[in-house]
Amino acid sequence: MATPTPAAAAVPLPQLVTDGYRATTFEYDPGPDAEARGIPGKREWIEVFRASVPEFRKRAASDPRVADAASLADAFAAAFDETLNAILRGDHAGLFDGEPTVLKLCALRDAALRERGFEDCFADVKAEENDAALVVLPSVLAEIDGILDARDRLLALVRGAFAGNVFDLGAAASAKMHADGDAGFHATRAALKPRPWCVDDFDALAAKWVGGDEDEDKDGDEKTAARRPFPYKKCVMFVDNAGADVVLGMLPLARELTRRGCDVTLAANETPSINDITARELVPLIRRVAEFDPATRAAVEEGRLRAVSSGSDLPVIDLTKISPAAATAAAGADLIVLEGMGRAIETNLNARFTVDVLKLGMVKHPEVATCLGGTLYDCVLRGEAEGCGSLSESRSSRPEADGQARRHFTSRGTHARDGTRHSVRICYG
Repeated sequence: MATPTPAAAAVPLPQLVTDGYRATTFEYDPGPDAEARGIPGKREWIEVFRASVPEFRKRAASDPRVADAASLADAFAAAFDETLNAILRGDHAGLFDGEPTVLKLCALRDAALRERGFEDCFADVKAEENDAALVVLPSVLAEIDGILDARDRLLALVRGAFAGNVFDLGAAASAKMHADGDAGFHATRAALKPRPWCVDDFDALAAKWVGGDEDEDKDGDEKTAARRPFPYKKCVMFVDNAGADVVLGMLPLARELTRRGCDVTLAANETPSINDITARELVPLIRRVAEFDPATRAAVEEGRLRAVSSGSDLPVIDLTKISPAAATAAAGADLIVLEGMGRAIETNLNARFTVDVLKLGMVKHPEVATCLGGTLYDCVLRGEAEGCGSLSESRSSRPEADGQARRHFTSRGTHARDGTRHSVRICYG
């Protein structure tokens, strides 16, 4: 069995600004005035985890690798339910130090599974979804390659990342979509919320991606813009789920980066958690794509596309605790991509970096949507320029640690669906 990176061996991501860093975005015990503040309270966050228990119990009960899986799955469900009750009562001193957070609750849930022998009870559905996504991938890549305009192609890649990210069996709403057969990639992509998204820095990202300032491009000098060098030389992507998420969402984005001359490292979990892809699964998956896609094959053979273990054993991540291998792979990277609700929204939404960062994911918890001022299945694309870490001229969900103004790629602010400047509701303290 793979094991998470020991705490003593874990190191920070080199590009992370550790001063004032707090991995978690939302406060899980905001106090008795939560309702008055219009944010989820402790009970609502606890119920997010309770709502996920039936899916975990179902997957555990059918795990062929565990003897007496059904009764052990019931034992897991009962034990974790009591853990949630204890946290709700405030009786959690024996479970963890400090206040409850998404990191701590995810760790408790996974520990309750592993203690009963369920090391990877989502393994079969991950493999099935990987195989299904690989069948669809050639047509997705052909569609992307047929888009000649760089901005339009980038938008198609981002929309694909959002559509793939719906395959998340750790969230009750998206797990139901999967069970009902409503989580197909093309159908999900067609039904995405229209722009502007809940958090939408796409215009700023596109301006930098295609080269030059957006206003300069409007002057019609498209050939000059096309000749400008691509701004990124090395990227590290922290990826999320198996199946359509990584295969149809993140691999096409990584492939596009390599075609633009950027080296890409995909950082995936060391240890299985929910249906998140692991590095051990991702390496052969990339090889399978390389067998039929020349661009991927060239990137792999030239050492410009690779996978590494992030060191994580959770569906969320504390970037001060990644594997030494991931930190080494990240050395010199000028772009960090955090993908998925767990890694880019529930954790690290407010993290600051010394290089450009792209945070993208789909909102699959109503409580998270409330904090972002959006709705279920809203899309989040937050792009931030090097040395900064939040939205320009708008209120962040976390007070500034150093008093410095934050900006995104072009310092033009982020806009909500109604066209106004987006403001993340304060859900942290």
